[in-house]
This record gives sequence, C-alpha cells and structure tokens, in this order.
Amino acid sequence: MPPPLERELTVRRRDDSTLLLDGEDLVAEAVPAEVELDAPEPPSPEEAAVASARYAPIGPETFRGCFSCGAIREEGDGLRILPGRVGGRELVAAPWVAHELSAPVVWAAIDCSGAYAVAEEGRGDAVLGRMAARVERLPREGERCVVVGWPRGEDGRKLQAGTALYGEAGELLAVARQTWIAPK
Repeated sequence: MPPPLERELTVRRRDDSTLLLDGEDLVAEAVPAEVELDAPEPPSPEEAAVASARYAPIGPETFRGCFSCGAIREEGDGLRILPGRVGGRELVAAPWVAHELSAPVVWAAIDCSGAYAVAEEGRGDAVLGRMAARVERLPREGERCVVVGWPRGEDGRKLQAGTALYGEAGELLAVARQTWIAPK
C-alpha cells in the first residue's frame, strides 16, 4: 500500500524481515536478498543529460512531487532525477549530482528510473511491487553520477526492470532489480 505521510508508522522485526506498519496494515516488508544482475554499460554524462532533456512525466500528477523523480521540486528539495530515453538503446538515463550521502538516498536514486524504463505509451501507470538492491559504495559529496534504468521483461501485469547508479568514472555504485505492477 502507499506509505501514508504526515503520521508515525511502526517498524517491527519478524524473523529475517523488517515490517513497516500503519496500525496493523502492512505498508512494506524488507528481507535480505542477493542481487546478481549485469548492468549495461553506462551512457556518458553528456548522453545522460541529452536523455534527461527528453524527460516526459508518467503516472498521475501527484507523482510530480516524488522525492526521487519529482519534476516540480526545487533544486535541493529531493533528488530531481528526470530520466529520458537514450538514443539507440533500450535504456533511460539522467545525470545526478550527489549531495545527500546515505544508503536510503541511493535506494531512492535508483528507484523511479525503473518505472520510466518499462513505461510505454498507453500502458498506464505502474507501481513498485518489489525492489532488491546492492550498494557497492556511496557516492562522494558533489560526485557527478549517472542513473540508468532498463526493461528486463514482463509477465502479464508484472513488469521487470533493472536500475543502476554509476560514479564519475563509470564505476558501478549500486544496482537493483525491480518488479513494477501495472494496475488493472
């Protein structure tokens, strides 16, 4: 379910998992996972900037305020990662300059690009069902990074994507596999 905002949620541990609860309603569950995924060669920062200039919003208007891909956020308020299609490749990309340096922020940085990678004209919205990520290292303060997303297949309404974060020298910093769900 969408995480409610503006109120306290409960975090509870259960066996190998961590639960995020709104009262008794399960909002999210975290479990350990191995992420073995081959990420594509990254586009150059210049190619990522050109792709980002092709950014076209997806989903409802409320998504424009998203912490990761929120186009209506001001500089310094959220990440404003605006992925667009990379010419000649089945890939979306955007540049990102790292200023908030934590694992949760890196997870946010590699979140929404998966939705843009699986988005198609007329398909409608998709919501994140699952995400497993591996963070190799956090970016350095002010490091110019490239975020990418690519489709990995689909099974009915389940859309598979991969996302990655690369550092200035093209070093893989983080990679994720995702399942997006296209609502009925």
